[in-house]
Amino acid sequence: MDLVAEVLASCARTPRATAIIDPRGRELSFGALRERVLRIRDRLAGAGFEPGQSVLYAVQPSPDAIAVALGAVAAGGTLVFADPGLAPGVLEARLRLARPGWVVAESFLYAITATAAGRALVRRRGVLLPALSQAAVRHAYTGRWLPGVPSGAVRLHGLDAPFDAALGEADLDAPAAVIFTSGTTAHPRAVVHTRRSLAAGLQIFMDRFPLGPGDVVHTDGLMLGLPALIGGATWSMPGSLDGRGVTHLYQVPVEAARLTELPGTVRHLLLGSAPAPPAVLRRCLEICTGEVHSVYAMTEALPIALAGAEEKLAYSGGDLLGEPLPGVGVRFTADRELVVSGPHVARGYLGEPPVTEVPTGDLARLDEQGRLVLLGRKKDMLLREGFNIYPSLYEPSIAALPGVREAALIGLPDPATGDEEVVLALVPGDGFQEQAVRRRLPEVMDAGALPDRIQVFPDFPRAGRSHKLDRPALRDQLTRPR
Repeated sequence: MDLVAEVLASCARTPRATAIIDPRGRELSFGALRERVLRIRDRLAGAGFEPGQSVLYAVQPSPDAIAVALGAVAAGGTLVFADPGLAPGVLEARLRLARPGWVVAESFLYAITATAAGRALVRRRGVLLPALSQAAVRHAYTGRWLPGVPSGAVRLHGLDAPFDAALGEADLDAPAAVIFTSGTTAHPRAVVHTRRSLAAGLQIFMDRFPLGPGDVVHTDGLMLGLPALIGGATWSMPGSLDGRGVTHLYQVPVEAARLTELPGTVRHLLLGSAPAPPAVLRRCLEICTGEVHSVYAMTEALPIALAGAEEKLAYSGGDLLGEPLPGVGVRFTADRELVVSGPHVARGYLGEPPVTEVPTGDLARLDEQGRLVLLGRKKDMLLREGFNIYPSLYEPSIAALPGVREAALIGLPDPATGDEEVVLALVPGDGFQEQAVRRRLPEVMDAGALPDRIQVFPDFPRAGRSHKLDRPALRDQLTRPR
């Protein structure tokens, strides 16, 4: 199965049906989507794009963004997903690892990053943007031309030239997507998926949730939006739910906790990207007339297991994840860490040898019915709004800032939402100034990992003969009234 070919075949079957509803409620037909994808593929190829090249992709969710992504992959490219909010040092480290030959970005991003004044404007809002025009040799842009778009950049918006409807032979085992999961300037890490592994993951999802004409899937994620397009359903991008007839809704638990009502058309509410606590599950069951599901997955293997809200709430032996989905292999290490395998597992990590299975970092077991039960985390990882935060990646860089002697990132879970407040605990050194440290944090941390607050301690609690940081004790100190 080739995901690009499957999407284009679906477009050809029902050209007049609605393929995508954008955040403002505007509709794009399957026929129009197919034309855009093929024109973008041909436009890139005509501009010298060669199969195997990497594309730094910085486009906000929209129908054009989907067409650009599919068109670049159809041309044989590898999408390198970029967060424009990354600190320059972090993004530069990622670019050194990924070495993209092209950048595809919205014209306004080029315009903002082209001048120091533009970067300063967004910096005042807490976002640091690098100069995208210097990130690669070749450039393409979406939207209208603006000052700051590099000279010779290829326009990918509003194309109306003839296109070639034929699809060439695709190398399904070539990289198709590079997704950075974490990292700092010193240790960036990215998951590499092929067209085959992505298609296998989509197939596993579609086998569990068949989608077809009349279904409307509301999500901002490719791994749920693409199955909708392949099945002939409509992909509804985040925006108002009113009047769209949404049948399948995907939410991060912390987002679901804010919901007050849902349209009666919703048959399936899927929660994922973070554990769904009981309070959120109960709330979702109250407002959803359809079924509520909790999805267990990781970037390296999408998806792994799925459990209904009712069975999760009724289970008393741990956090029930559900039976592994068909095609997903599981095993456990000596210390009970869950390791998964299957055709949907990523090829590996960028710059590292290929893998056939991946450790999840979660401790788990199988119950008597063959269902996965989560026992805890092996790694010291925090989760906030679906973003994985690994303290050990950031703490050394924070501790190296002027005036800081020691640093620790601690998560304080909210029992109502399951989300974690991220607290940066600091032990001050000579010349410590909290505001100065706060200003420097975006230089050494991903935007999604920045702390919610800073707490200063005269010293940290220690444990064992090695006197290492006692994180549980520090967490306990942070939860006490001060």
